[in-house]
Amino acid sequence: MLENTKKILEDAKMHHYAIPHFNINNLEWTKYILEECQELNNPVILGVSEGASKYMGGFYAVAMMVKGLIKDLNITIPVVLHVDHGTYEGCKKAIEAGFSSVMFDGSKLSLEENIAKTKEIVALAHAKNITVEAEIGHIGGEEDGVADTLAYAKVEDAVRLAKETEIDLLAPALGSVHGIYKGEPKLDFDRMMEIKKLTNLPLVLHGGSGIPDDMIKKAIECGICKLNINTELQIVWAQAVREKLNNDQEVYDPRKIIGAGQTAIKQAIKEKIELLNSTKTNNNI
Repeated sequence: MLENTKKILEDAKMHHYAIPHFNINNLEWTKYILEECQELNNPVILGVSEGASKYMGGFYAVAMMVKGLIKDLNITIPVVLHVDHGTYEGCKKAIEAGFSSVMFDGSKLSLEENIAKTKEIVALAHAKNITVEAEIGHIGGEEDGVADTLAYAKVEDAVRLAKETEIDLLAPALGSVHGIYKGEPKLDFDRMMEIKKLTNLPLVLHGGSGIPDDMIKKAIECGICKLNINTELQIVWAQAVREKLNNDQEVYDPRKIIGAGQTAIKQAIKEKIELLNSTKTNNNI
């Protein structure tokens, strides 16, 4: 029912497009994302941070919710359920709960510790046909209320992490940040291209909200196969819901309040998919 990331990202790498990773925060968002991606016949990676998982009840609750929606909505596109910036214990719990992909974020560890812990997660995940993403360097901004400063990934560190752990995809810090950008993003495309050539892995760009379209297109040319998007959907949803509440003082049904953001989210998803050119997967997967 769920796909892992290996097949869809290998195809994206080969045919030079990117698959969207949209973070989910509740049942409604998950439903909107699945419906729109099904309408566009486009594969999707549903990202779940540990904070969002706790908010929704836990990893098992999220896995059952996603699998139930896939069945009830008759979703036929490839769907990946992926842990975003998972801790060691969080990744283990997600693997046990039936997620099809995990990201172990050991970027705050020393390189040796990052490699050692990532290898352990890879062994657990690959035994169940679950793919693993790892991070090297520090992606700046704020994720789940935790702030971090940007530190570009070193090429030699990225190569070591990739080769010694046998990960399936790599998220090197290359100038993007989580949350809202303050100023112009400064992506290091030369370093991106070098890491792509030396690791031969599908690369991941975190902090996809707010990066100019031309930079995203260039990043795809330089090896980015997965683009993570969360803040952009949160902003358009919040604007639509705020407008609904301001214009309708009598509304109290939570379904109508939350649902007021449906059209805005789906439009943002459509625009991002068109930018990533991932609808070409129709003929390849």
